[in-house]
Amino acid sequence: MKRRWTALVCAVGLCAGLTLPAAAAGTYVDVPGGAWYADEVSQVTEKGYMTGVDPTHFVPLANVTRATVVTVLWRMAGSPAPTASSGFSDVAADAWYTQAVDWAKEKKIASGDGKGAFHPDQQITREEMAVLLARYDAYQGIDMAEGALNLFSDANQISSWAKEGVQHAVGMGWLEGTDGKLNPDGLASRAQLAAILVRMDTPAMG
Repeated sequence: MKRRWTALVCAVGLCAGLTLPAAAAGTYVDVPGGAWYADEVSQVTEKGYMTGVDPTHFVPLANVTRATVVTVLWRMAGSPAPTASSGFSDVAADAWYTQAVDWAKEKKIASGDGKGAFHPDQQITREEMAVLLARYDAYQGIDMAEGALNLFSDANQISSWAKEGVQHAVGMGWLEGTDGKLNPDGLASRAQLAAILVRMDTPAMG
């Protein structure tokens, strides 16, 4: 049973791109009603941004892959048809995330590793995710926010290439620290991604 559950968690990235029966709010047996992410999971499921690994399991604490992040951003953009192939050597023409990766490359949201590969199944860190989210906003014509990174004790651990993206994510209220730390190298979970998507989809009040 343990091996079967491990296999299910490892398949999270794959299932993120499959068309599964729509799950009504509260039908995921692994999302307790009192969990901090319960409402967010319900919202992203209802909007079609994210799906469960099957109709009754969301696996909220599983780590998110690069393919999953670009796929949900593509869905938020309305699932537009890309005009060209990304050309990444590790993105098969028939993969569930191919259109999303092609679109993300075309819109300068994802750029790969500089060596011709995208690494779709690689688990994504919080700072890497912040960069993709910030580029998505840039694609939408939104100015970059300048969050106060000096409020976090581990701000010096943010990679130089990710600083602008993390600043934007903090300034927009998407990334929130824990105990005064951002944990930029920490892996992002499906629950965290769901929460961020809801924040991105909520108009700012002002």
